[in-house]
Amino acid sequence: MSLRTGRTARAGQYAALLCYLVFLAFPFLWLISTAFKPARELGSLHPTWIPRDATLDNFRQAFDEQPLLRAAANSLTAALCAALIAVVIATPMAYVMARHRGRMATAATGWVVISQAFPFVLVIIPLFLVLKNLHLINSLWGLILVYVVWSLPFALWMLAGYVRAVPPELEEAAAVDGAGKARTLLFVTAPLLAPGIVATALFAFITAWNEFFFALVLLKTPEKQTLPVVLTHFLGAEGVADLGPLAAAAFLATLPSLVLFAVIQKRITGGLAAGAVKH
Repeated sequence: MSLRTGRTARAGQYAALLCYLVFLAFPFLWLISTAFKPARELGSLHPTWIPRDATLDNFRQAFDEQPLLRAAANSLTAALCAALIAVVIATPMAYVMARHRGRMATAATGWVVISQAFPFVLVIIPLFLVLKNLHLINSLWGLILVYVVWSLPFALWMLAGYVRAVPPELEEAAAVDGAGKARTLLFVTAPLLAPGIVATALFAFITAWNEFFFALVLLKTPEKQTLPVVLTHFLGAEGVADLGPLAAAAFLATLPSLVLFAVIQKRITGGLAAGAVKH
């Protein structure tokens, strides 16, 4: 009886997981279908999953109407710089936070929790004034600074968990051999943190790549706007969307995050498994 109950529970878990995956995949699959549909199918009263006459006209029209390549280059620059800077700053901070328990570590943990509770709208006015005094309004570097500050708390919390998983005995052995704190962090701890650093950088990159609100407020000239902001230009003056080109551009905008995650996922899992075996 217990065996049958266990199988039923497991089947129920798999069914719930399948429903959840379908729920998550539905918008993306519909986006792909819309991107390849001609205009007459987009206006049909009986929509279909698979386009009857698949076309690339929506992609051509999207590139003709908006500067997608320039916007993608701006997004890529902001996301890469923000991810690299956040990881470089967060790694030594996470080490101190994980290894030295005290007031500073408690304050850092509190900062991580509190910073995630503030909505964007609450901080945008003081943030705008600060960047204005620094002459960083309408500047990619100003946007990068905002992305670094916004992603740093979660990156710090995430890396601190990876640091705690590294055996302290390895650092003690390095200290016995005469290595200082900086040398130990750089040559002993950091290599073991590689999967965590990659995962944290991926999180910071995807967060910056998909961010819309700060980019909309801080970037004014079309030449500096990022991809999420340019996607809104496919909406007409009365809020009517140019659905085909919008779906095509949105599909292209989601590809970098998906490809990057697919490429790095195995390395993250392999690195964690290797670290567990060594431990």
